[in-house]
Formats: sequence, C-alpha cells, structure tokens
Amino acid sequence: MGYELAGKRVLVTGASSGIGAALAEAMAERGAVVGICARRRDRLEAALERCRAHEPACRMWVTDLSDPARVDRLAADAVAELGGVDVLVNNAGIPKRRHVTRLDPATVEQVTALNYLSPVRLTLALLPQMLERGEGRVVNVASVAATLSSPGEAAYDASKAALAVFSEAMAVDLWETGVKVLVVYPGVIDTELFDLPGNDPMTAPIERLPVAELVEAVLAALRDGRLQVYVPAWFADLAAGKAADVEGFLAGTARYVRDLQVPGR
Repeated sequence: MGYELAGKRVLVTGASSGIGAALAEAMAERGAVVGICARRRDRLEAALERCRAHEPACRMWVTDLSDPARVDRLAADAVAELGGVDVLVNNAGIPKRRHVTRLDPATVEQVTALNYLSPVRLTLALLPQMLERGEGRVVNVASVAATLSSPGEAAYDASKAALAVFSEAMAVDLWETGVKVLVVYPGVIDTELFDLPGNDPMTAPIERLPVAELVEAVLAALRDGRLQVYVPAWFADLAAGKAADVEGFLAGTARYVRDLQVPGR
C-alpha cells in the first residue's frame, strides 16, 4: 500500500486559489488535517470553508511568505496548532513574466525570495520534526519552465530551477530517512497565475489544463512515492529532449518566438 493522507497533518502554502486551494481541499477530502496560508484573507477563508466541509480541524494563517520572519512564524504556528506537519506543500509563488532586456535586479530578488528562498526556509524549519518521527513528505511545486527555460521568464525560470535542484539534492541527503521529496512540474494550468497584472503577455497561446488534472497527478505521485511528476506527462519527454541537445532546443525556441512576432506567419 502506498502513502495515505488520512490522519496526516498537511501545510499548503499559497492556498487561497488555484493549485494550492485545490490540493488542500483534495487532501482534506482524503482525511488529512490541512493548514493553509496565503496573503488574501477573504479568498483564504473561502478555501478553508471548503476544506472544513471534509475535515473540521483544518485551519488557516494569513501571512506574507516573502518576509523571512513570517516564514519562521508560520513554521512555529503550524507545528504548535496542528501538532506537527507530516506533509509540506510549497506552492506559493509569483510569475513576473518579463523579457530579460526589461528585467531589473529588484524583480529578480522579489521572485527569488518567494519562489526559492521562502520554500527552502520553510522546509528547513519543518524538516527536524519530520526526521525525529522518521517520516514526512515535502512537495515542492516547481514548473516546466524550470527545465524548458521558457522565453520571457528568466527570473521565474531560474527560481523554479533552483527549487527543483535543491529538492533533488535534498532527496539524496534524506534517501534513507523516511522523509521523501516530490517535485511537481506543472505546465500551463488554468489558474489566475497567467492573468496577473504586471506581467508580459504569454509568448504563445497555449491550452490550459484543468487544475483537477494536476491535483490527480500529484496525489497519485505522492501515494506512489515518486520523486517527480510532470503535468501533462509528455513534458517529461520534452525536457529529456532538451537535455540531449540544449543548443538545438534553444535555437528552435528562439526561431519559434521570432516567427510568432512576424506578421503573416
């Protein structure tokens, strides 16, 4: 039998909407006591109500995880109020699509702080109590952008790549401890992430997958103890193809972007 969520204590960041909210509700539906956090109180309260329809003990914290002190406070509050954290889902993040010629250091620092430094800090804060019990799961939501180097998203790509590689190294360090790592590589999922203000338009129109498809894939990977999951699954083959010929892949991407910008093509 694989890993079961019933009775587990789960912390999901960035859970006021989209992937985080959907994962939190699905885990509560499977019997987990879920703690959720985000910045928007009204959206978070709505997500909590859906979770509590399945598990009344679920709870929430309104916080801004770009602040290191608040990351530390969240870790302490989650352990104290949930009695421990068995499963950590690092989902909170921001896109900041911006062509590298218009990218500034402040934006890179902002994206890095929330997408990489924050989940790493939270993981390190919660890891000791997992190791003490000899069991735990860390689910880090990266992106296919981490392996495909999506154009116009250099800061975002790099932050998610850093999270993915940190996750892999952590998995090796923890290989025989009972604490396992799952890296999630979502493609274009139908959430508000792609419509937020302050971002360049998408490079090309891409069909968005329903959030439910990602949730199902993540839960299956978690249950089976897998190290990574791509959604959709065929992105794994695309990533492997890029790794086999990085220059050719990037040249093809550049041609594709150029052709999109030429009228009549």
